[in-house]
Amino acid sequence: MSALTELATGTIAPVAGPAAPAIAMHDLTLGYDGHPAVHHLDGTFDVGSLTAVTGPNGSGKSTLLKGIMGQLPPLGGRIEVTPTDIAYLPQSAEIDRTFPMRVSELVGLGLWRKLGSSGAFGKAEQLHVAEALAAVGLSGFARRGLDTLSGGQLQRALFARMLVQDAPLLLLDEPFTGIDMQTVEDLMSLVGRWRAEGRTVIAVLHDLTLVRQHFPQTLLMAREPIAWGPTSSVLSVDNLGKARAMPEAWDDHAPWHANGRHNHNGKAA
Repeated sequence: MSALTELATGTIAPVAGPAAPAIAMHDLTLGYDGHPAVHHLDGTFDVGSLTAVTGPNGSGKSTLLKGIMGQLPPLGGRIEVTPTDIAYLPQSAEIDRTFPMRVSELVGLGLWRKLGSSGAFGKAEQLHVAEALAAVGLSGFARRGLDTLSGGQLQRALFARMLVQDAPLLLLDEPFTGIDMQTVEDLMSLVGRWRAEGRTVIAVLHDLTLVRQHFPQTLLMAREPIAWGPTSSVLSVDNLGKARAMPEAWDDHAPWHANGRHNHNGKAA
């Protein structure tokens, strides 16, 4: 049997084998209610790679992460995911900060997969959470409520949750939006640590300066891939111009035809 398990169209499943990439996509199309948001994407994220996913608003970046996690079944093509344990950091707008939860409880959710629904949260787990909070600069915050945190402190807590999850694949959706530069620098140091440990990291980002400084690989999207490869070549003036122009040509209400490609106005090609 091949290292990569062959999957039927519209399915997602883990694959095994030392030569397999972390994620492989084959003519992948993702969307909502039959309308494509990510269109005919081919490529791989190698194990241990650090990749930024960038592009205009509405270009399918967050949709791609949902597809990788299995939350959004493909409309066409297939996606093959090697790791069975994925850590995900959502956009800050998706976090309900009024929910009555302590910081330690939020971070402890990262241990759920290891402990199970009935697993005991003992001294070892408490120590693990405390160490993660210290690693992100939140020592002494364990008993604080989420509603008392600044935006940067909440992001630190969410990174601590990913730390305790100890996953080989980490997905970050706009992790640095609206936070101070010191927090960005501290958390980017943690991202660098994950890369050094051989983990695969994919981050949706808008800050191209940050992408150029810290991410060796970039996927530039505008619903379909504009360019994917070394950041220095992907973020060219020509490619960025194509990405800005592409969404303006799409028709969100055009029908999806599963058996045919579409051109940039959403009609069947």
